[in-house]
Amino acid sequence: MNLMRDELIARLVKAGELEVMGGDQAETDSYFDTEQFRFHGPGGFEADYSGLTNYFKSVRAAFDDRSIRRGIIIVEGNYIACQTWIEGRFVREFTQSPAGPLPPNGKRVFWDLSNIFRFDDHGHLVEEWVRTDYRSFLHQLGAEGR
Repeated sequence: MNLMRDELIARLVKAGELEVMGGDQAETDSYFDTEQFRFHGPGGFEADYSGLTNYFKSVRAAFDDRSIRRGIIIVEGNYIACQTWIEGRFVREFTQSPAGPLPPNGKRVFWDLSNIFRFDDHGHLVEEWVRTDYRSFLHQLGAEGR
């Protein structure tokens, strides 16, 4: 069952919204191969689906007024490459920042990401690669020099 381009994009957008904004965990799980999923992040950070889910729980706990939007999206077979922007107001401790736990600074924070996603033939996310400017991100979090 190969999904069409627009169906893959719709699944990607919905999965991102559920992770960032929060939602029914069973619905979120339905967009992923929860057993095989692998996340490859900046600085050699690697996680499975549980690790990704825990990261987004920490984002939802630390940031209010969250949003996610996608920019340019390129689809090639079961791969999607895209720009992603996530933002939120930093109001509670961020336990999983790149610099470790950080206290809130009350400021609006923007993640500026480049992502590549791989889907299986059933439209489940099985792999993600992310690149971002951690220096800028840590500056926004108030963690310079950590």
